[in-house]
Amino acid sequence: MPSRREPAGLPMIRVLVADDEAMIRAGVRAVLTTDPVIDVVAEAADGRGAVELVRRHRPQVAVLDIRMPVMGGIEAAEEIRRTVPETGVIMLTTFGEDDYILRALGGGAAGFLIKSGEPEELIAGVRAVADGAAYLSPKVAARVVAHLAAGGAGAL
Repeated sequence: MPSRREPAGLPMIRVLVADDEAMIRAGVRAVLTTDPVIDVVAEAADGRGAVELVRRHRPQVAVLDIRMPVMGGIEAAEEIRRTVPETGVIMLTTFGEDDYILRALGGGAAGFLIKSGEPEELIAGVRAVADGAAYLSPKVAARVVAHLAAGGAGAL
């Protein structure tokens, strides 16, 4: 996959995309490459492949689906954070249940986005995580706040 050239004065954000559905990977790549500083440098169809490609390409951000064959996204996120800690992880999924959100964030994901969200959220999330921040889609943030309110600050 050819790499994009850096726009004058702007460093590129190197991204890996992992999803077991080729159509979703293509859509995510299409959305991300509308931003001139985002370069999708690798794609994987499963979590194990994602971990291997992160080790090889050292992207700033890995965008992972939760449910994938061979190794799921949460397990891949944990392995990426353990072996390539400079790569930030964003979970991009259709599954916004509290258990998935809490397991992903507890496993080191810096972002959690729902596939039904706006494309701009994905770009904003990648930019935020590349800058060392965290990013939650508004629906996910509301669930995390509700969880904290119900269980107190020790709940997470």
